[in-house]
Amino acid sequence: SKLHQAGLFDVVLHPKFAENNILYLTYASGNDGANATRVMRARFDGKALLDAKVIFEARPLKDTANHFGGRMAFLPDGTFLLTVGEGFEYREKAQDLSTDLGKIIRLNDDGSVPKDNPFVAKKSALPEIYSLGHRNEQGLIYDAINSRVLETEHGPQGGDELNVIEPGRNYGWPVITYGMDYTGAYVTPYTAWPGMEQPRVQWTPSIAPSGLALYTGDKFANWKGDLFVGSLKFMQLRRLDLDESGRVQGQEILMSETKQRIRDVRVGPDGFLYVATDHEPGEPSGGRVLRLKPAG
Repeated sequence: SKLHQAGLFDVVLHPKFAENNILYLTYASGNDGANATRVMRARFDGKALLDAKVIFEARPLKDTANHFGGRMAFLPDGTFLLTVGEGFEYREKAQDLSTDLGKIIRLNDDGSVPKDNPFVAKKSALPEIYSLGHRNEQGLIYDAINSRVLETEHGPQGGDELNVIEPGRNYGWPVITYGMDYTGAYVTPYTAWPGMEQPRVQWTPSIAPSGLALYTGDKFANWKGDLFVGSLKFMQLRRLDLDESGRVQGQEILMSETKQRIRDVRVGPDGFLYVATDHEPGEPSGGRVLRLKPAG
């Protein structure tokens, strides 16, 4: 199969998991000629998944093996957001409200569409759409400290982004970008356009951001409220010092000595940071889960 970016993307617990044992899986479904990002809801009894049901499939099916998105995050109101990439070869669809490609969508915990989504009254728009103009979003969290949604997405060559996501907003891809096409040509001559949001930070050259975490623990006293972004390309973890507006005041490079692509980063309930790494290209295995503790 050519579905080299496909697979299982996220495992997310229901906000009331301790009571209902419900969790969600996001993954790529289908084959080379017809595939989509899906969400499955199931109950975990400690050993197996029960009552598994697909509650969402991105529309329409696409025939490219790239840019699925697939990150999910719950909001305080019990709804969740899901990122859906634009399928790489269909970048213009990121601006088209009749397709889920290149969007962040918002659903109720059972997969139904919330009545207060920003485009529900627009006849030509899919009602599940929350924001548009995205490329391939592989980081998504709710920042409970500042009551906002943070997202990272891959640019082409350059132009990776950190965004604060707000309902109904247009994040510009492919009309505006700080990146270049892989051929060296311009995707667009514009880095800004009226009515389109600017990233809070953009990385050129690309770091290939994967995984996103806000540090809320007590083990690293100086890092509280800081953001952690995995980098596939540079095989490192980035610590971002954010101000209250979401602007990046500084960046620190961590874990470059591990020399493994970082696929995800999470804050454990114990206050330590956990990092998942990829296996080496061409190797059948070798990916690890690492726990970061303060020195000393």
